[in-house]
Amino acid sequence: MKLAITQAFLFSTMITGAAFFSGCASTGDQRAVNTGNTMKAVEQDYIDTLAQVNVTNASLQSLIDEGQPDEPKAYAQYSDNVNVMERLGKRLFERAEQMNAQQKNYFEEWRMQGNTYTDDRIQALSEQRRADLSEVFAQISVASVGVKGSLKTYISDNRQIKMYLSTDLTPKGVEAITTTIQQAITDGENLKEAVKPVLAAIGNARQELAQGGN
Repeated sequence: MKLAITQAFLFSTMITGAAFFSGCASTGDQRAVNTGNTMKAVEQDYIDTLAQVNVTNASLQSLIDEGQPDEPKAYAQYSDNVNVMERLGKRLFERAEQMNAQQKNYFEEWRMQGNTYTDDRIQALSEQRRADLSEVFAQISVASVGVKGSLKTYISDNRQIKMYLSTDLTPKGVEAITTTIQQAITDGENLKEAVKPVLAAIGNARQELAQGGN
């Protein structure tokens, strides 16, 4: 008969065992909370970034709308949106790196914690739980493949469009870059779809982490 130990007990045991580590900056529970909070922040960053993609795409479209009554005003709005897009992208990239580092540290300290158990059965259960949760977290990386590059490209392309139009906001100039603008809008829509699996993976990991004892 398998030993019945709940996930909450496993995390409780892990937290208690953390006291054996000299120089350990935080308990298992604190590390879980910190990791969960950073994931929540990254999740919100993605949501904010996607919302800004919508706004940026709309302002891009307004530049090439037939009969645009005030091209300079439309460009000024677009320029402001590109600036916001860049700030959101920078914040997202920084927090995503922080999240990855925290996750790595979280599981490494958990692994080290597992070596302190004297009961082989509890050690095996802890290792299995760590492996299961690590697999859930790994789905974030899997889902994120290509997304960072796509976002960087979208931001870069808009920066280039903004620069081009800053020197040639004439009807002919806008006409010449219309195909590029349309492609950027399409890329933005594709980016939004690509981020959906990332948000789902982060949500699953956060839920799993919370169910584990937070």
